[in-house]
Amino acid sequence: MSKAPVTVVILTFNESIHIERAILNVKEWAQEVMILDSLSTDDTCAKAEALGAKVYYNKFETYSKQRNFAIQQLPIPTEWMLFLDADEYLFDDLKQEIAEVLPSATCNGFYLKRRFYFMGKWIKYGGYYPTYILRLFKKQFAKCEREINEHIKVEGEIKTLKGDFADENLKGLSSWIEKHNKYASFEAQDLYRREQEGVDEGEAAKLFGKQNERKRWIVKKIWNPLMPKLIRPFIYFGYRYFFRLGFLDGRRGFIYHYLQGLWLWFLIDAKYVELKRQKNEGK
Repeated sequence: MSKAPVTVVILTFNESIHIERAILNVKEWAQEVMILDSLSTDDTCAKAEALGAKVYYNKFETYSKQRNFAIQQLPIPTEWMLFLDADEYLFDDLKQEIAEVLPSATCNGFYLKRRFYFMGKWIKYGGYYPTYILRLFKKQFAKCEREINEHIKVEGEIKTLKGDFADENLKGLSSWIEKHNKYASFEAQDLYRREQEGVDEGEAAKLFGKQNERKRWIVKKIWNPLMPKLIRPFIYFGYRYFFRLGFLDGRRGFIYHYLQGLWLWFLIDAKYVELKRQKNEGK
């Protein structure tokens, strides 16, 4: 397989369980592998250094700020940069595709197709596959936006590659619930802030645009202004599990669609209601 002219940057915090898989997946393929660590307290960094990755440190504030630090501050030697999380890895067909495409690429970024796993199960239905995420780009044209649900914005033309990368977390269900409980708090606070301040951060939202633009349009035009809070998670779960065929993902798929499609969004709405009550009572 050809060596790709790209620097892979992996964001980490206590990722001992994932870091070896992540680095070995790209070590012989990418020109450079860098770790941006958020001051881990386990042996993540020691393992990374032993495997030959270059490790850098930056105190974590938000994912957006961490990604922008990587783009702007790391001594990346290549024109192209690829973000991976520690629980992600590339399939060989995507690695081959990237290595072949980048030397003559005229665009400034590529969407990659994510294959998501939950409890070892590939979640194919419910609108989860394919999901296209902008992770590969020329660093001089890129920046990360939003504090929550952050995403990379690239100036200029963006194309889409055919191969998949995997998102497969090995930390278990308790870790997933703990992480998403924190996410729900941040999302509820962001929702309250946007409603109170009338915030529109200028994100591209188009009904007939790319996948991420369609999702933002639905959130802005339907989900937030029209769907009743505390009721909408049930509507979303029904749409996703039945209309989008989530039931075909089997038992583990049911657990995921229920937790991510109903429990999480109900928790966000409940935290929003609590926050709004607390703010009103504090006036």
